[in-house]
Amino acid sequence: MRKVNLIVLALVAMSYLLVAPVGLAQGGSAEQQISALSDQLIQAQSKVDTSFFEKYYADDATIIHGNGKLFTKAEDIADLKSGATKFESNVVRERKIHVYGDTAVVAFLISYKGAVSGKPFTGDLRRTVVWVKQKGNWKIVAYQVTRLPSQ
Repeated sequence: MRKVNLIVLALVAMSYLLVAPVGLAQGGSAEQQISALSDQLIQAQSKVDTSFFEKYYADDATIIHGNGKLFTKAEDIADLKSGATKFESNVVRERKIHVYGDTAVVAFLISYKGAVSGKPFTGDLRRTVVWVKQKGNWKIVAYQVTRLPSQ
């Protein structure tokens, strides 16, 4: 009887090991989720898809543009809708993701080309995005852009 119990226990353990990765793949790890959301963020910015920002900015998000101006969620979305800031291209040269439980910090190095209020700009930017899981959904609570000095 003891041998049967050990066999049953071994089979249960093996079945868990086979099923667990499938469950993780469906939702993915927090890092995988943030990686996918980061890709969507870059695309949304390029395509001026304000619905992404409406969905993923926390209502009290702190947003700081490369010029140092502080924006609320509504102000940033209005800025995007107005066309004041346009991006022709953005190339992610570096991305680092750090997950701390229900918080994730993403640091980017991005090469941009576009225009702000009709004035062209090109250059490299550092962007830090802080995501927090709220009620089961990832939300951007802080977003800051820093221009790198021209070389």
